[in-house]
Amino acid sequence: MNRQLSGVTKRTLLETLGPVPDVDPDRYGDGGPVGALETRVAQLLGTEAALFVPTGTMAQQIALKCWADRTHNPIVAMHPQAHPITHEDDALTVLSGLRPIKVGNDEVATCPEPFGTLLVEVPDREAGFILPTRDELTSVVDAARERDAVVHLDGARLWESTYGLGKPLEEIAGLFDSVYVSFYKSLEGISGAALAGTQDFVDQARVWRHRYGGMLFQQWPAALSALHGLDTVLPRLGSYVAHAKVVAEAMGQPEPHTHQFSLHLPGDPARLTELSGKFLGKFWRDGRLAKTEVTVAGPALEWTGEEVREAWQHFTGLL
Repeated sequence: MNRQLSGVTKRTLLETLGPVPDVDPDRYGDGGPVGALETRVAQLLGTEAALFVPTGTMAQQIALKCWADRTHNPIVAMHPQAHPITHEDDALTVLSGLRPIKVGNDEVATCPEPFGTLLVEVPDREAGFILPTRDELTSVVDAARERDAVVHLDGARLWESTYGLGKPLEEIAGLFDSVYVSFYKSLEGISGAALAGTQDFVDQARVWRHRYGGMLFQQWPAALSALHGLDTVLPRLGSYVAHAKVVAEAMGQPEPHTHQFSLHLPGDPARLTELSGKFLGKFWRDGRLAKTEVTVAGPALEWTGEEVREAWQHFTGLL
């Protein structure tokens, strides 16, 4: 159990990039690697512009605040386990005065409250990194537009979702009015995120980035690591998604939609973590069960399906 199956291997910037390129640093987010990253993201997503933001939480807050200002409507609809509801300490309400409401995808058309913005998360992490079908995704977006609402994509894990949805990045992003993507999750960057959309939306978001405290003097290390992730990790995500199916089958789990899937087991999370070691990583309490999230990335490609099956049988035999 001393070999790593789940998760990515984080490295320092120098280990990741080698000698740091001789480039001019950004100044308060303008130019340098930050500007190059923003241009690259806009090109990949097919949008007019993109904006680097230090954290994903800040990016989402900014996007939803911008849309509330534009729609003159503080109500933001999202599914009950969306990140702003479950992981952001009520920031939408406390900081921005917005009112998030819990609306399932099948309730968008019939929701009795007149929301101005719909947030859609792809994939749905809390449900086990589940993807909708292309038709389901289009139907949800269309239902919101019929209510004259704008639609924002929480695409923290969008990069790897193209394989399950069977559509390229720009086609998926094109369904939405604005898109948030992360650089430190699937792309293994140091930190950071981006908001993408029309030029006027990004210009407004830039103002709110300053107001939220995100206009750091220099952000080039995070930007360089994100560019490196786009160059070296993004092309490999397809192999991660494919191998995740091998791993899940060897463990007797349903076929995952991306390169990640959730695993629930009975027992004490601390004991399961100790028994698992590097094989599955850390477990935590989720209701009456213990939960972990299996991420199939570079280290996992070294495991054959038979090796995963043997390790899984050994682990479960200890329970």
